[in-house]
Formats: sequence, structure tokens, C-alpha cells
Amino acid sequence: MHILVLAGPEMAAEFRQKFPETDNGVRYTFLQSHNIIDEQLEPSDVVFDFLLHEQPERLSYYAPEQVVFCNAATMQLAALVKEANADRPCTLIGFNGLPSLFNRPVLEVSLLHDGCEAKLKEVCSVLGTDYLIVADRVGMVTPRILCMIINEACYTLQERTAGINDIDLGMKLGTNYPKGPFEWANLIGIANVYNLLQAVYEDTKEERYKVCPLLKTKYLTGQKFEV
Repeated sequence: MHILVLAGPEMAAEFRQKFPETDNGVRYTFLQSHNIIDEQLEPSDVVFDFLLHEQPERLSYYAPEQVVFCNAATMQLAALVKEANADRPCTLIGFNGLPSLFNRPVLEVSLLHDGCEAKLKEVCSVLGTDYLIVADRVGMVTPRILCMIINEACYTLQERTAGINDIDLGMKLGTNYPKGPFEWANLIGIANVYNLLQAVYEDTKEERYKVCPLLKTKYLTGQKFEV
């Protein structure tokens, strides 16, 4: 099996941590951009595309027989296919491709349709990972919950109810989370948290996903939370 991985350096490294190269018959090719030529695409049986949501029109580059896993944290697969105007889409499977959330024992995935599950099972069996199918919705499940918690923590900090370290410690001790919301925000990336919340809010119009002004300021100024 030949797997093409389209990802920036950070997520390429996280992919290698989750799926290290072994003697299981899997061969990997890593590319850092969508400047793809046909010779690179055609021999790929499976693609992990961490960048497709940035250029949805490139979905049409993939052949119907290819299995394409795409980072679906901020975009519904059905919307991706519609935006790309793909009449005969490939076997399309969404995955949670946010930094620090990909390399976990269970791969969080969504399906364009039920017919994709057989290929999902086949690929995950070869790669040796468990998976969990969630609904094809913007934000999936884990990203949506974590980013909402981060957003609420930002409101608490903005109101000066508690400081960054106290909030992080309180969440770890009180809920047994492995990281506090501000630690997670820095790991996931402030821009990724902001963009996901914006996407979920546009999809649902629910106030709980409306971006906290403090988080928006951090995003606009490119600052992290000093934990």
C-alpha cells in the first residue's frame, strides 16, 4: 500500500509518530503543499490530506478509486464535495487532523456515506489503529468540545475570575483532563481554535461557540497564552 501524506512539517511529524514506518508493506510519500503532479498522485492507494480544507477545489485531483482521508475538523465532508463540484468523488473519509489531536490511540473519523466504511476498516487494519466514526458535522466531536472549553476558559480569564495557571490546574484536577484549556489552546494553535469556533458558530449559530473577544485578540496579534 502506498500512502501519500500532504501536511506541513508539524503534522507530518505527528503522522510519523502515530504511523511509524515498519515492514508491514506500507510505503509513505510526504509532500508539504498541493503543488501535486499526476505522477505523484496516480500511484497512491491512500492519501492523508491535512490541507484539503484550504483548497477544496483540489478534491477533483483525486481519482474515484482512491481512498482520501482529509482533515475535516472545520468543514463538513458533504459541503467539501459540493464546493469542489465533484461529480464522482473519491472514497472520502474525514479525520480529526488538528495538532496534538491526531496522534491518539483512536482515530476520530467521519464518512461521506456509509459505503466508505469498508475501505476505512481495511486501511485502519493495515495501519494498526482503532477508529471511531462520528457524524459528518463541522467540528466533529473532540475538536468541537475542546475548543468550546477553551473559549469558556477565555471568558473566565477575561472576566478576571481566575488566572491562566489556576484555570489549567483546576481543569486537570477537577475533570482529570491531561491538559488545561490554555495548554491545549497553545498546542492546537490559537489560529486553529479560532477558525474552528468560527466555522462551528456559522454552522450552528449557537452562542456557546461565539468567539470570546480575548481569544480573538490573541488570534489577531499572533500571541500564545503564557502558562
